[in-house]
Amino acid sequence: MVIRLDSRLDAFYRSLRGKRICMLGIGRSNTPLIKTFMEKGAQVCACDKRTREQLGSVADELESAGAALQLGETYLKSLDFDVIFRTPGIRYTLPELEEARARGVAVTSEMEVFFEVCPCRIIAVTGSDGKTTTTTLISEILKREGRRVHLGGNIGRPLLPEIETIREDDVAVVELSSFQLISMRRSPDVAVITNITPNHLDMHKDMVEYIQAKKHIFLHQNGCSKTVLNFDNAITVPMAEEVRGQCLGFSLKEPPRFGCYTDADGVIWFLSGEQKHYVMHRDDILLPGSHNVENYMAAAAAVWGLAKPETILGVARSFTGVEHRIELVRELDGVRYYNDSIATTPSRTLAGLRAFSQKVILIAGGYDKHIPFDVLGPAAVQSVKCLILLGATADKIATAVEGAEGYATGEPPILRVSGLEEAVQTARAQAASGDVVLLSPACASFDMFKDFETRGDLFKNIVNAL
Repeated sequence: MVIRLDSRLDAFYRSLRGKRICMLGIGRSNTPLIKTFMEKGAQVCACDKRTREQLGSVADELESAGAALQLGETYLKSLDFDVIFRTPGIRYTLPELEEARARGVAVTSEMEVFFEVCPCRIIAVTGSDGKTTTTTLISEILKREGRRVHLGGNIGRPLLPEIETIREDDVAVVELSSFQLISMRRSPDVAVITNITPNHLDMHKDMVEYIQAKKHIFLHQNGCSKTVLNFDNAITVPMAEEVRGQCLGFSLKEPPRFGCYTDADGVIWFLSGEQKHYVMHRDDILLPGSHNVENYMAAAAAVWGLAKPETILGVARSFTGVEHRIELVRELDGVRYYNDSIATTPSRTLAGLRAFSQKVILIAGGYDKHIPFDVLGPAAVQSVKCLILLGATADKIATAVEGAEGYATGEPPILRVSGLEEAVQTARAQAASGDVVLLSPACASFDMFKDFETRGDLFKNIVNAL
């Protein structure tokens, strides 16, 4: 089997020799591939909407390595290549890509090729919220179990450049976005969907396309595979009927026949037909919030049979979380400041609000992904002491809160600010000892920042400078 898989990888690299390769989008997933492909004999052109000045030293680095560059507003013009590798942020249905496919050009991605040539078991996670934490938990559990793990995908690390170091008995743990999944025609050995709520409707033509993209994580599995679904999510529950292999569920409400369940006493069980196995108590989990209990149940179901229950418990008692996900920044004058910049959807912000037993001072708003904010209104009325809004969506969020049942003028007060520094200063002025200030925007960051990490880092810098 190893020989066959090595041959598959060798055949892929041989197929690159002399080929004209377009790397569409100079992002985290494509940049490391450019040098690798040139080393294998390909002629590579890197295309990106950003100008040379915006790319900075990256442009010089790529040119020095031998890549051609096609930059700026005309970066999609004349895509006359043998193969196009698109970065996940490039829409799969762009007219220019449709035209290229019609001419016989192969349009693929780093992750699609990785799935084709990876010699080891692949566990993949997707979802609207919680996928990074769940992916990281799976990785941490397997590493503590003594497995050699390769963590990557949408979590920020391309895996194809290191494919030659991956052994058959390793495990690849990958986070997959809808943009990666929409063109995938292979599925992992173990697939996890944490939940599905409206998201990325600025990039997908509608919710149907978004859901269908997510389903690619399990649609191409065989009978020996495993899929883990959120049985408390109305969109993922019906997907169980389409799963070809073993289907496991996780739930905070009702015990599934197979999967994980948290009972009324807070005990998490793994159920396998008539058998019931103790996993942990929810109080063993260091991360706050019921959404993190869901993340642990999803991770436990995914690794069951690959890791011992005591290993899963050990990670729960020691794992302090992923950066930008309800991350405690500091406590100042009795006020705790939390960075939840990863919350780019209303549902993610709802989870952040539920993580606290008290009303919080919430900083929200940002880029408009055309997601409705209706669900945020009632939650703000119930769980927000003061709402501080910024960005392109400020008015939409304010309208949702003011139109919510139970809202009275000034309860909560809604304050508008022009930027993140003003937001933090305003939050500090509104806060008293014992309060929580939470950056949980419910929106993407693109109107003001490169990405949610940049937004979260700036928030932390501002808070730490107070």
